Amino acid sequence: MFLEDCKVLENKQVFGTYYLMKLKGEKSINVAKAGQFYMLQCKGQGTILRRPISLHYINKSENILEFYYEVKGLGTKEFANLKEGDTLNIQGPLGNGFTTDIENKTIVVVGGGMGIAPTKLLIERLKENGNKVIYICGGRNKGALEIIKNINLEGIETYITTDDGSLGIKGNVTMPLRTLLEKGGIDGVYTCGPHKMLEFVGKTAQEFGVYCEVSLEERMACGVKACVGCSILTNEGMKKVCHDGPVFDSRIIIDINPKNPEPCGCK
Repeated sequence: MFLEDCKVLENKQVFGTYYLMKLKGEKSINVAKAGQFYMLQCKGQGTILRRPISLHYINKSENILEFYYEVKGLGTKEFANLKEGDTLNIQGPLGNGFTTDIENKTIVVVGGGMGIAPTKLLIERLKENGNKVIYICGGRNKGALEIIKNINLEGIETYITTDDGSLGIKGNVTMPLRTLLEKGGIDGVYTCGPHKMLEFVGKTAQEFGVYCEVSLEERMACGVKACVGCSILTNEGMKKVCHDGPVFDSRIIIDINPKNPEPCGCK
């Protein structure tokens, strides 16, 4: 974990309340993993605590970190007002990310809403190791999926869903996921998104006996396991999402009778 003052290179509105910020960083670039997060410092009045933001992408050759976030409160509103040349202090990388040191597997990556954020780096890391990646992403509408234009999906079998049918399939991400799992040949499912979506994805994967990793979205106060703000009850007792996660084996999160899904060569 590092503390670092980073210069803002770009901070643009993607659509509505969704923003993409690029920072110049050096200390954590070589150790950050897909699925980890950073605590970004707020300086405004009434925003004492840092805000946890998933790592969207890292460009090692240019020392650039990307963060995709949604403006929801005072902290993220402050981030949205940052301009090129401003300085932002970041703490990280934090938590456990997705398992990407696997080879020659077929992995379905499922991102929903803001859960799309970590999938850009995740897809690249999986591809680097010779894995076949199938991508499913979903959102409320077309605007909520504007960020996928920032993800390199060349050569990636991609399925897009929206609640209102304004882009791709009208429905949710479990529809194409079930179809893919029914066909077989899937070694693992990696997913991030709203709790209800994660529950459905986890249960669907377990129904077909397929290993699944889920990245939980939880409110965090410290990000370094010093408090209990992000504690959750699992099949293995209480866990802190910031430290034990945010990525978990779905079998300890989802209460279902699985067909004994085996880890895809990574556990």
